[in-house]
Amino acid sequence: MQFPRIFSSTTPSAIRTGTTASLLALGLCASSQAGAAPAEEGSSWGLGLAAFSEQPAYAGIDRDTTALPLIYFENKYVRVFGPGAEFKVYGVDLGAGQRLDFRLVAQYDGSEYKGSDAPILSGMAERKAGFWAGGKVKWETGVANVSAGWLADVSGNSKGALFNVAVEKNWRAGEHVMLTPRIGATWADKKYVDYYYGVRASEARAGRPAYTGKSGVNAEVGLRATYLFNAHQSMFLDLGVSRLAKPIKDSPLVDRSTENRVGLGYLYRF
Repeated sequence: MQFPRIFSSTTPSAIRTGTTASLLALGLCASSQAGAAPAEEGSSWGLGLAAFSEQPAYAGIDRDTTALPLIYFENKYVRVFGPGAEFKVYGVDLGAGQRLDFRLVAQYDGSEYKGSDAPILSGMAERKAGFWAGGKVKWETGVANVSAGWLADVSGNSKGALFNVAVEKNWRAGEHVMLTPRIGATWADKKYVDYYYGVRASEARAGRPAYTGKSGVNAEVGLRATYLFNAHQSMFLDLGVSRLAKPIKDSPLVDRSTENRVGLGYLYRF
């Protein structure tokens, strides 16, 4: 399970159950758009398909693989990609190849589980997916892109909040290939961790004691590779590994200290 992604260009992930697509789609937005005309020159849109595979941290849970269509639209006011949207509040060029952007973010996150998903979850109340909203700031330094952002669960399921910082760097390898390594960290408050990893007193049983989640920080490293066939077509491959925060690793529902995920997709931009 990954945290909902706050960023669409420098985008680490951390925790999630269910479909990885709703998180990685936003994270891959920048690479999928590589080579596009600047949005300020007009509107652009595209369609594609992506598949994502992730191994959640819950004990005994199967690897989750999901396919979904990709829908992309961008102009100087908004960017929509996958299950999320960014509203461009303010941007300023700082000179010397630097730029600062402030945006509002809204997205759907598919984090959820049912008691039937794994033996360790049997008898647990369902944890639901929901909608998240917040803001982010992105600083293009000319050397790397630095982002920071905050999201809150506006659906009211977890009632949680997340804060994320990330750094990524784009490297061109010839005319068609772009490589983007990234590193980041996401802080989740205790409400979020307790909702997805806590065990209520009514859910406790032998081998699954009651557990109250606390806030914690997940760290991630990842690499995104984009192949640009031409100005309209591109493919991406995204790899990521997250090290889980101690309050998550200590949960009786969890039997691993890391999560890994792979995403592969194609986008045609009209």
